[in-house]
Amino acid sequence: MNSCIAQMRDGALRLALVLLALMMPLHAVAGQKVAGVVELFTSQGCSSCPPADALLAELAERNDIVALAYHVDYWDYLGWKDALATAENTARQRSYGERLDNSVYTPQMIINGFRNVVGSRRKDVHAAIKQGREDGEAMQVDVRLSSSDGSFFVDIGDAPAASTGAHIVVVYFRPREVVTIGGGENKGRSIDYRNIVTSFQTVGMWHGKAMRLELPKSEMMKKGGHCAVLLQVHDAQGRPGPILGAARLGEDGW
Repeated sequence: MNSCIAQMRDGALRLALVLLALMMPLHAVAGQKVAGVVELFTSQGCSSCPPADALLAELAERNDIVALAYHVDYWDYLGWKDALATAENTARQRSYGERLDNSVYTPQMIINGFRNVVGSRRKDVHAAIKQGREDGEAMQVDVRLSSSDGSFFVDIGDAPAASTGAHIVVVYFRPREVVTIGGGENKGRSIDYRNIVTSFQTVGMWHGKAMRLELPKSEMMKKGGHCAVLLQVHDAQGRPGPILGAARLGEDGW
């Protein structure tokens, strides 16, 4: 009898190990450390932007990159109103410009919160991502997202060294929209936009110690079904700077 029970336990243990092994690749992808954050400032009214939009679409497919597209509104006067643009996106870009080198243009990519790159220059963008990873200048803090039926959770690790703290910024986005442009410099083109930012907000502060936040999942669902969390240093004027860690989450829990 004891032998049968032992065999049953051994069988159950083997089954559990097999199931765990099958689940491991999925968890490895979901928890993969982010190598960089790429924020593209773009506009449907900008004739130079489509190559950068295409590059961002490629980056959005990478599990180790948080790629976000902020549509800005200052080119609307050229003959086509970008319906994906918001004044908040434009304000974020201008805040970056004030903190960096006063450059505000499209297509502009900000890498890890402090590297300014022309978004259509593929080699420069990839070089900036690689440089950031090799230098260890960003993504130093572990950020992980998970979800339950009604909430999603932000888990942030300890600082690897002394830290002055950072804002916890939640960026909501829609994963994809194809737009046929009816006027302006891109008239007649259909462009496949990815990871379109709908809104963003600071939801708390991190002071170098491990912590967890619980946020309503309903807010994410209303604002595009996906979100990214950026652990971002801001200066005394509230302008965004280096990103210490990041993660993203979709409506399917990924």
